[in-house]
Amino acid sequence: MLVAMTAMLVSVAEFSNILSVLAVLMCFCAMFLLIMRNMTVFWLHGEELMFGGNAVHPVQQRIPQMKMMKVHIPFTFKLHETSNSSYSDLRCTISSQVPYTLQAFWGVSIRELHHFLWKAWSSFQTAVKDDSLLRGHYQHCGLTLHETSHTEKTIQMFMPEGKLDLGTPPRHCYPLVIFLIRDTPENSTLHPDETVALVNVVHIRDNVCTLPTNILAQYLKQANGQLSSLKQLYLATGNALSYQDDACSDDASQRAVVLDNGGGSLNTSQEQLCVVCQYYPLSRALLPCRHTCICASCFGKLETCPMCRSPIKSYFCVRNEDYLADCALGLEKTGASAKRQAFSQWIQNSITEFLGLH
Repeated sequence: MLVAMTAMLVSVAEFSNILSVLAVLMCFCAMFLLIMRNMTVFWLHGEELMFGGNAVHPVQQRIPQMKMMKVHIPFTFKLHETSNSSYSDLRCTISSQVPYTLQAFWGVSIRELHHFLWKAWSSFQTAVKDDSLLRGHYQHCGLTLHETSHTEKTIQMFMPEGKLDLGTPPRHCYPLVIFLIRDTPENSTLHPDETVALVNVVHIRDNVCTLPTNILAQYLKQANGQLSSLKQLYLATGNALSYQDDACSDDASQRAVVLDNGGGSLNTSQEQLCVVCQYYPLSRALLPCRHTCICASCFGKLETCPMCRSPIKSYFCVRNEDYLADCALGLEKTGASAKRQAFSQWIQNSITEFLGLH
């Protein structure tokens, strides 16, 4: 009897030890399953739940890029920056890589000018040949020149005797319009995208409109009949780029033209750097403000222009973005490193919280 009871107590003690071991194993398995379940939930619902704000997430591009085309402009036209520019003394600098005809008109009807600009290139050629350019739609005929290609040359203009009737603001006539039209031999064939004319609309200061003398608008005509309005780009320094350097033009059909600046290597002394990172070269022009101030890497992190704070509606590239591969590699390394650090920190915090050590 005593032996039987002793054997039973020994069996119960051994069974108790087995139960303790099983309980510890069950608790360990439950804890492991709980951790794995939480990790799965966190990964399914986004890394930010696990890693918080330390994770690096690629931002989906929402701002559209404008389609661009490269156009060579053989003409340059610049006004002399003098306060004395007037109807009696207006000086400008012109250069051309092709033979051309210059024709200036004073007091041009705004409506008729824009109507004529949309005509085909053949109409321009015929009008120049017949000396009927804008006939009947201007008040005074100005300077007419037939030139070959040349470097920068200063030309002085003045209005013939008489007064201009430009109308009361808003005026119905432009003070001065200057055509630079390419001379092409008969039966010659031009590429459809070739530039054939540059039209310059000039405002001249007077008693009614006291704004400084300046170029109101410049229109680019191509052999295929396409008409574009040239717009200046603004560098991060605040300086405006003229069309002979890096120019943008938007036309009525929502196309844009930009000159190719040839790209360049990264971080050369000739390049201006992004105003945000100060490392990559600026390569994107923002619209509608036309500030050229950021690189492709920083562009994805912004919704407003860093220069003027206006919303970014679209953009276009002003140079090759061959540095994007290095940029993507750097972001990938940075993101992977941040994820590892965040994961290690999360594991450490979880263990500390589970053990009750704060």
